[in-house]
Amino acid sequence: MQTGSETSNNQTTTNPLVSGAAEQARVAATAPGQMRVIKRNGTVVPFEDSKISVAITKAFLAVEGGTAAASTRIHETVAKLTGQVVGTFKRRMPSGGTIHIEDIQDQVELALMRAGEHLIARDYVIYRESRRQARVEKAALSPEAEAAAGSINVVGPNGNLKPLDIERIRTIVAEACMDLDDVSEAAIIDEALKNLYDGVTEHELSTSLVITARTMIEQEPNYSSVAARLLMDNLRAEGLSFLNVADSATQADMTSLYPLALKSFISRGIELELLAPNLADFDLDLLGEALLPERDLQFSYLGLQTLYDRYFIHSNDVRFELP
Repeated sequence: MQTGSETSNNQTTTNPLVSGAAEQARVAATAPGQMRVIKRNGTVVPFEDSKISVAITKAFLAVEGGTAAASTRIHETVAKLTGQVVGTFKRRMPSGGTIHIEDIQDQVELALMRAGEHLIARDYVIYRESRRQARVEKAALSPEAEAAAGSINVVGPNGNLKPLDIERIRTIVAEACMDLDDVSEAAIIDEALKNLYDGVTEHELSTSLVITARTMIEQEPNYSSVAARLLMDNLRAEGLSFLNVADSATQADMTSLYPLALKSFISRGIELELLAPNLADFDLDLLGEALLPERDLQFSYLGLQTLYDRYFIHSNDVRFELP
């Protein structure tokens, strides 16, 4: 498991992709009293003023052209509008809290309208709608896939038969494709469903998604990250169930589950004589709160598969150590 001072290969050095100051800011953002943003897939991330400024700047540039980037008026207007949006949420939640990404975008629209920037606001509304349509199209399954999903039953760990949960598959694949260019949620699900059959096991189902994404790496390197994130779903199910924390979990769920998993991991590891007993002397609650679930998204497929095959702590061939 990784805290803010660890890298994805478990070395206790600062992540080279993030500066020390930025890393401290991200850790601080997980502390009580800070504002956080709920993304569309449910993932909770730190609130960043700069992202609001970037969004407003792009809206102005889309209407006034690239030369507006050097305009003092634009810079001053963006700073003023950003301050208004941020100020709105600070007044609403003086003690911190969570804000949905759509609420932030609504406030940006409102701030543009109140400032008399009606043309910019109109373009921003159109842009939001086009992005929404793109997300819908990206996740839309073919009619054949929809029909196949309705005819497949999955065998659970206890041998019980249940209908394929296509909505959970959509969620897991959407999380795997989050913030990645040139990858398709629908293409992965469509292709994976072709290899499924009535009576498939849960393990075969999750493995099919990983293999499908892996075969697409040659045509688009970003599918390596997709495959890694889908493999992460397998690891969560395997590890969390062994630790009696949860039967399965989405990436978004790990914000609340990682602290519980850490304590259970230390306890079970000591019980199985795989970890040193003095690890229980540390403040596991404090360490659990410092864990950054979003770090799981940094793995490539080969890196995570290597960790799984060679390094993660296991008992009776069950890996119960999470990254």
